[in-house]
Amino acid sequence: MTARAQEFNEIISRQNGSPAGSGMASQVMAAVGHLSIAAAAAAEYPFEERRDGMRCPLVIRRERVGVVAAIVPWNVPQFTTATKLGPALVAGCTVVLKPSPETPLDAYLLAEVCVEAGLPEGVLSVLPADREVSEHLASHPDIDKVAFTGSVGAGKRVMEVAARNLTRVTLELGGKSAAIVLPDADADTVVKTVLTGSYVNNGQACVALTRILLPRARYDELSARIVEAVAALKVGDPLDPATRIGPLVSKRQQARNLDYIRIGKEEGATLLLGGGVPEGLEAGAYVEPTLFGDVTNDMRIAREEIFGPVVCLLPYEDEEEAVRIADDSDFGLSGAVVTADVEHGLDIARRIRTGTYTVNGFALDLTAPFGGYKNSGIGREFGVAGLSAYLEQKTIAMPAS
Repeated sequence: MTARAQEFNEIISRQNGSPAGSGMASQVMAAVGHLSIAAAAAAEYPFEERRDGMRCPLVIRRERVGVVAAIVPWNVPQFTTATKLGPALVAGCTVVLKPSPETPLDAYLLAEVCVEAGLPEGVLSVLPADREVSEHLASHPDIDKVAFTGSVGAGKRVMEVAARNLTRVTLELGGKSAAIVLPDADADTVVKTVLTGSYVNNGQACVALTRILLPRARYDELSARIVEAVAALKVGDPLDPATRIGPLVSKRQQARNLDYIRIGKEEGATLLLGGGVPEGLEAGAYVEPTLFGDVTNDMRIAREEIFGPVVCLLPYEDEEEAVRIADDSDFGLSGAVVTADVEHGLDIARRIRTGTYTVNGFALDLTAPFGGYKNSGIGREFGVAGLSAYLEQKTIAMPAS
């Protein structure tokens, strides 16, 4: 995969519009990182250990769960594939990989790489198909575990049909994450957090920081800085290294974003930037980087996942209100706080019910547990936590004869 990373990146960009020169275009090397981390975790993992029990010695074994259905989305296809394939393989599972119909080609390239690497036939099966096949896999009695990344609605359906066979599930679902900007925050760090965390992968990222909470006393200053920085983002051909915002994955996704922009206007939010199709780029599925100001947390644009370059700025009065707004969401996947006091930022992070959090910036660590609270999912991926999700535990008691 490393040798063919450029080929992977170009195929992914041509399928879903991910900018090749920034953001998630490096997802292929991140996928390589996930595979490497899974291999390293397996080398140290206690697949079998002996311990003293209350009455007799015990052997605790961790054994492969079995056949895995890995169902992945179109936004970061190799990244999400690797979060499932790496731990599944090192646990000893076989995998049926169901990529999205919008991004099947990089999955075929992965299959080529696996053949070249000598992966035995039948260990990985690649099955590009639409959602009805996902449901078939999730409900199939020969599937032992479903690892799914996608929307909340689809995740609930996967869990529902998997429950018929008590099939194990891991669900990594949507988000509507908030970044709390505290009054002492450095303006440059605020701008950097928004650019890297809100508009990553054209905003088509479940972890995107789509609600930016600004202290009312600095609202005008900081919102102006954010507008200036976002307005400077280059929109265009995703294969151009200078492009920061490419097209969305499809005309359907473009229409969804434009409809939410209409809803935001009707709800009374202030359109600070963007809001339409970039001039000269009408032929693609482009949406301008968009910022809404004066958003309240009861608006649909603040509560529902838009999945595109549409970001909300919400003013708040004091820290308690900021924490309350950030936590007032059906989702709990990601989040951030920007402050000059890192330890105080850590205190804020402890108070928010979300699976991943960053103090000053936007970061994901591939070795740390990743997943969501509330409607953002069930279970954890990445690193040792991800490996554990593909194993069953067996206890063997050995009383003296």
